[in-house]
Parts: sequence; C-alpha cells; structure tokens
Amino acid sequence: MAEEKDLDLSGRRAIVTGASRGIGMAIAERLSRNGAKVALVSRRKESLEDAAMKLSGETLVVPANTSNSEDIERIVPAVVEAWGGVDILVNNAAANPVFGPLVDLPVNGWDKIMATNVTGPFLLIQAAARVMIAQGKGAIINIASIGGLEPSPMVGAYCISKASVIHMTKVFAMELGSKGIRVNCIAPGLVETKFAELLINTPEIHQASINRAALQRHGQPEEIAGAAHYLASDSSSYMTGQVMVIDGGVRY
Repeated sequence: MAEEKDLDLSGRRAIVTGASRGIGMAIAERLSRNGAKVALVSRRKESLEDAAMKLSGETLVVPANTSNSEDIERIVPAVVEAWGGVDILVNNAAANPVFGPLVDLPVNGWDKIMATNVTGPFLLIQAAARVMIAQGKGAIINIASIGGLEPSPMVGAYCISKASVIHMTKVFAMELGSKGIRVNCIAPGLVETKFAELLINTPEIHQASINRAALQRHGQPEEIAGAAHYLASDSSSYMTGQVMVIDGGVRY
C-alpha cells in the first residue's frame, strides 16, 4: 500500500495543458494541492489567470496554442526559466471540432484534430523529455479516451487521434524508461466537461452511454484527477507504458 509520503509532490514542477477548465483544471488543482508547482497552459491568458487564482500553490501562466508548433516551443523553456526544470507533464489539451461520419470529414477538420491531439503532445513530450533526461527522472501523463480503445460513431477522427496517443505513450515509455522517465496514459469515458457537452446534453447519446456503464452515470473531472496524481507521484514508481481506463465500467 502506498504511503502518504509517496503521494507528496512538494517541490515538483508540473506542466498541465488544457488547464483552464474541465479535466485539465481538476488535475492542476489536485497536483497543486499536493505540493507541486503548476504551469497552466491554454490559449487564453485571462482564463488561465482565473484558473491560477483557484490553486493553492505556486503557479505559472503560459498562454499557448498546443496545435501551433511555435507556441509549443515556448512552453518548456518558460517553465525551466521560472523553476529550473520539469518533473511532470500532463498532455490534456484536445480538440474535436467536427461531429459526423468519417467519410464526410473535411481535411481541415482532420488536420486540426491531429495537430492538437497528436502532434502537440508529441512535440511537448520531446521538449520535456530532453529536460527530464538531463535530470534523470520525470513523469509524463497523456490523457487519451476510451474512444482510442474502441471506435465510436460520429467522432471517428477523434478516436483515431486518441488511439495514436495511446500507442505514442507506449513507444515513449519503451524509449525513455532507461532514463528514469515514466510515461503513462489515462483513458476516460464520458466526463462532464464543456468539451463533452454535446454528448452530455443530447439525451439519446447520453442515455446510451450511461446504459453501457456499470455505474450508470457519467464521470466528473475530479474523478480523473486522482489517477493523474497517482501517475505523477512515487506511488506509481514501477508503472510505465500503461493505459488506465476510467469509464464507470463501460469496458471490462
């Protein structure tokens, strides 16, 4: 059983993308509450500043669009300049601007999804891993989706992008393990966020989703944050390359 000290993140420096609301905000708050310094990343500075006000520990606001490679290049250097290194990276930012059959998906919709959900995390892992390699340790957590484990209609490109995130997690875990860096993934089911409001607020979609879940409900962002805390901490020191499914019992 993990001891309380294994969950202590005091002095650790974390980056959380998509941190202004939803799952990202819940993870940032959980890490901060347990001692981490947290750099909050999202597109809108004002939203990040509002989020930072709600955190109990030291924070850094880093406005950046994680679908833009030039913006991504600024994130890790900003954190290293402020705090001297990076111990935790949480790739949470995601996009799904289209809803419909994959055969009708316009290429610009595909490009937007892949840029935000796959290329952005890939580039940010590269940048953070270089710092972590020099330190000899680090924890990287990617937020995927159960859509990356099985297809869902009308959100096909999103599912493909999250399947890519899952496999990217495994490849980076294999390559970085010998450097003391752990890379794991969380695959949430339906969680009540602005991102998922179409699914939550469409009665037939919502009912079909919760009917599949053993717990017969959708999740809350805080229920994902606990897993991220565990993966960021020493409690998970022998765990890498894994996918934690948190979906209320949709998949067994």
